[in-house]
Amino acid sequence: MVTKSLEFIFDFGSPNAYLAMKALPDLLERTGADLVITPCLLGGIFKATGNKAPMLQFSGVPAKLAYENLEMRRFIERHGLIRFRLNPHFPVNTLLIMRGAIVAEDEGLLDDYVDAVNRAMWEEGLKMDDPEVATAFLSESGFDGPALLARTQEPAIKARLAANTEAAVARGVFGIPTFFVGEAMFFGKERLGQVEEALLG
Repeated sequence: MVTKSLEFIFDFGSPNAYLAMKALPDLLERTGADLVITPCLLGGIFKATGNKAPMLQFSGVPAKLAYENLEMRRFIERHGLIRFRLNPHFPVNTLLIMRGAIVAEDEGLLDDYVDAVNRAMWEEGLKMDDPEVATAFLSESGFDGPALLARTQEPAIKARLAANTEAAVARGVFGIPTFFVGEAMFFGKERLGQVEEALLG
């Protein structure tokens, strides 16, 4: 039996990416799929595609924003995501922590890093674009914070994040969370049902 992969185009800056990530374990268990996290820079995706965050894009459509919030609450309730909190520093510039994800991937620590930084961003409400805050949190979470963040300045690390982002845009990605099952793309946490059907099909 061939194991199927679910690719997740990911950036910590999206609260919906956090919510989707937290809903994935049951889906992965039901489908037997492996999760592949591809770190990308959401700001770079927005710039390349002309897209904007919903809070900006729909700022003049209060009913749409209200519905976005309602949908988020429904998702949180359905999946029991009681630890989720909107980050008080939102929007957070994720360049540092996304380069950190590339470093963690390079060192075989990506899954643990994503779990930890998701917690910092969307449960503890930390200002993770502050290097001192990020360093302290990572060190407290079992990483070598100073060493990991020092590597974020390596040209090869910067280039890999940029290349991931450019490649995602070339595949049609315009926002996060985006998923790929093979070449089939699905955008948004509301598409997890379709993702599961594609993995089982």
